[in-house]
Amino acid sequence: MAITLTESAASRVKTFLESRGSGVGLRLSVKTTGCSGMAYVIEYADEIEEDDVIFEDHGVKVFVNPGSLVYLDGTELDYAKEGLNEGFKFNNPNVKDECGCGESFNI
Repeated sequence: MAITLTESAASRVKTFLESRGSGVGLRLSVKTTGCSGMAYVIEYADEIEEDDVIFEDHGVKVFVNPGSLVYLDGTELDYAKEGLNEGFKFNNPNVKDECGCGESFNI
């Protein structure tokens, strides 16, 4: 099982953590919502939870709860700028379908 980050994503996370002045890494999870069933949740982690599964890539720690890991296993997190839009992008090999607006997915 693994969660990876591109260099671009890791650089952006490091920049955000430095500017906010606190945090131990990035927390990824999924929640039930949207028209396709699930949505990604991305937050900055200020502490390590007891049941966290921890990954580290390009010097950034990524924390995932076991319930979300089954949906996120193998995911690569990227950060990209396209025109006026910029943000994190999940490259998740488990996704079978996504909604038209890109806010939710199903497996």
